[in-house]
Amino acid sequence: MSDFDFSQRFLFDDNDVRGELVALEDSYQQVLAKHAYPEPVARLLGEMMAAAALLAGNLKFEGLLVLQARSSGPVPLLMVECSSEREVRGIARYHAEQIDAQAGLRELMPEGVLALTVDPKDGQRYQGIVALDGADLAECLSQYFVNSEQLPTKFWLQSDGRRARGLMLQALPADRLRDPEERQAAWEHVTTLADTLRAEELLKLDNETLLHRLYHQEQVRLFDALPLQFRCSCSRERSSRALVSLGEEDARRLLEEEGGTLSIDCQFCNHRYLFDAADIAQLFAGGGSDEPSSTRH
Repeated sequence: MSDFDFSQRFLFDDNDVRGELVALEDSYQQVLAKHAYPEPVARLLGEMMAAAALLAGNLKFEGLLVLQARSSGPVPLLMVECSSEREVRGIARYHAEQIDAQAGLRELMPEGVLALTVDPKDGQRYQGIVALDGADLAECLSQYFVNSEQLPTKFWLQSDGRRARGLMLQALPADRLRDPEERQAAWEHVTTLADTLRAEELLKLDNETLLHRLYHQEQVRLFDALPLQFRCSCSRERSSRALVSLGEEDARRLLEEEGGTLSIDCQFCNHRYLFDAADIAQLFAGGGSDEPSSTRH
């Protein structure tokens, strides 16, 4: 776990607004190290990683939050997962020859759609959809909460290819302020101040300094930081289940076509899982395939 990868919650004492700050550095670099992403793609992927970590901070159960964006443009797919254990991974698919160095969200993902999926280990899966028609990812996510009639929520996201940072503000149910006009005024006040935040401030300032710069006239409580880390959830067992889902006949046919060794590559971390004839036989005999067979060296 890195000291540079964490989420940290804060609370305003005088109104019904909470906030969350996220910093990703080592985990972001581990994701980028798996693929040679062009700089605009790396920046957008970093913003999505920060967004997923912010949203996963709301999970009150064991499970997974997934952000998946698709488009008809130079970046047909972006996908980030963040678990309730604050383990994050991400991937992008892109057409390098179509990417301009100065491209933003609209140029990279025209006609894009973002799916936000909450997948609890126990319970019902939930998914929301939002069009990627805003100026940037933060605007699109903020609009999603407006359209879904959930608690007002607003995002600020930045990434520079080295680190990714995010800020989220969210209105809470009425408690300290009961009058609707007072609540709206308080919400507009804290979000308007956050709109003054410059990209370099979000990327480079520590959380205490950032909050003091924005809200030095407010009573803000900053809670302990919680660690974030890169971890891929791929495994040999999951690859085995994928082979079982094909059926024995198709698996053996693929094995023959591949010259006696089947490989399943994880698209997130590039780890490769190999299966030979003995593995396939053991798998469909019900013995599983947690370890490679002793026939392959």
